[in-house]
Amino acid sequence: MPTESTIKLTAGDGHTFQAFRADPAESPRGAIVVLPDDNDGPRRLRKVADAFTASGYVVITPELSAMAEPAPDSEPSAALPDPAERLLAEIQSTVDSVKECGKVAVIGYGAGGGLAYDAANRVSGLACAVSYYATGVVEAAGAKRKVPTLLHFGEADAVVPFPAVSMFRAHHPEVSAFSYPHAAHDFDGDGDTYDEAAAALAQQRTLAWISQYVVGQPPISLKNAGAYALAKVDKKKKKKADDDMGPPME
Repeated sequence: MPTESTIKLTAGDGHTFQAFRADPAESPRGAIVVLPDDNDGPRRLRKVADAFTASGYVVITPELSAMAEPAPDSEPSAALPDPAERLLAEIQSTVDSVKECGKVAVIGYGAGGGLAYDAANRVSGLACAVSYYATGVVEAAGAKRKVPTLLHFGEADAVVPFPAVSMFRAHHPEVSAFSYPHAAHDFDGDGDTYDEAAAALAQQRTLAWISQYVVGQPPISLKNAGAYALAKVDKKKKKKADDDMGPPME
């Protein structure tokens, strides 16, 4: 049976924070750092952890202090780094805590998806990154990705408009970006916008991505797998036009 625990971690500046960790019953194939959305509760996190530990991965979810509401009587401290740097320091410590389990992936959802996208270029020790309906990414796409990055978007997402996703894709051909017709924001969550078909397909693609870059199996070809996977399979093969994202951006 998988084992679960709450552990204490220490960031680079010395402050401590907690993380939920789940270990598979067998020897781990690698580790996954999960960065949830702001409104993801314990049931949602348990569902995510169960899905990935069942596939043989250690799952760890940090309770990021910079995302928490400050206490009403708290005063700002000049000794603390700015919130963005504090978040990245906690993510770095989380990654470091599971490196003995093998290569490490980061997965984020919503606001956590934006953090995962940022961490992929600024946190060391990551083999790949995956983001679901990430906020703050398509508006400020940033620099070219340093690690293989997979993104999932809903075509009916009112929070991350699909036209902006198409523009993002044109500027970042190195990113593998899937979209899901009729899927809304939080299509993989526990709320009213949950889309079973989109969530199942996204999970299948996510597991294939992690297996390729964390476990290290030979590259496989997925429909619309994106620049990284397709380049490894056949650099001369052009992407088909009938993919999930609509007409390819040249």
